Amino acid sequence: MTHLTMTMLAQTIVSGLMIGLIYALIAVGLTLIFGVMDIVNFAHGEFLMLGMYASFWGASLFFLDPLFTLPLTALMLFAVGVLVYRLVIRRILAAPMLSQIFATFGMMILLRGLAQFLWKPDHRTVPHALVEGKITLFGLQLGTPQLTASLGAVLVTGGLWWFLNRTRLGTALEATSIDREAATLMGINSERMFALAWGIGAACAGIAGALLSTYFPIFPEVGADFILVAFVVVVLGGFGSVAGAFWAGIIVGEVEVLGGFFVGPAYKNALVLSLFLLVLLFRPRGLMGKA
Repeated sequence: MTHLTMTMLAQTIVSGLMIGLIYALIAVGLTLIFGVMDIVNFAHGEFLMLGMYASFWGASLFFLDPLFTLPLTALMLFAVGVLVYRLVIRRILAAPMLSQIFATFGMMILLRGLAQFLWKPDHRTVPHALVEGKITLFGLQLGTPQLTASLGAVLVTGGLWWFLNRTRLGTALEATSIDREAATLMGINSERMFALAWGIGAACAGIAGALLSTYFPIFPEVGADFILVAFVVVVLGGFGSVAGAFWAGIIVGEVEVLGGFFVGPAYKNALVLSLFLLVLLFRPRGLMGKA
């Protein structure tokens, strides 16, 4: 293999790692909600879309870079997640699974339609983002926005893992996901834990949206570009496993980018979906899911 080909392969692997970390950040919020409540949130991609628009309007109206408004975006999406739980999800907890699916799917359509009505279907970009251009690292050309987004994804995912495993509130959330009735008997308020799970899940999607807004076009259907891959990551990592979603996001990112490199860009989505089917057939509990 020539030096040029080796450099291209290394560049491709690093690109897969960077996009995979973003997939992981999107998926950890999705898997957290499912792990705590056994509800699949089809509107998760729209939370990401709202995070991107919040970053865009912050930059356009107030000249604030998405990296500066990122904490505010996270808080805003946390509030949106809690509000969605209080207004919609709490009312369907005892409903059949189909009702839950239709509720979150309908919420996806509603949020997407509101975005089209309020902001039109135009593609927008953040003007004059703080992170622009490329840097050279070990002979590889890395986009500064992509590198910043991937590092941010690592920090947020690591912070979430620490919260779940090293704090009392996180332990209460984990206990609720393992056995809701036993956690309630131990004095844990399950209603509060459910709202917290939705808030954190939406905040993770909003942070991912803020990081993506520095280099990815913003439009009402942008969530659809990521939510299908996020579902693949959740299944591969194991439903409810934050650590599993992190490693699965990297694997899916590498499969997508390396598949595009070796097989062809037109087949990268087919390869990701093939991975999804293989996991369902041979290891339905995923990499780190519970047996």
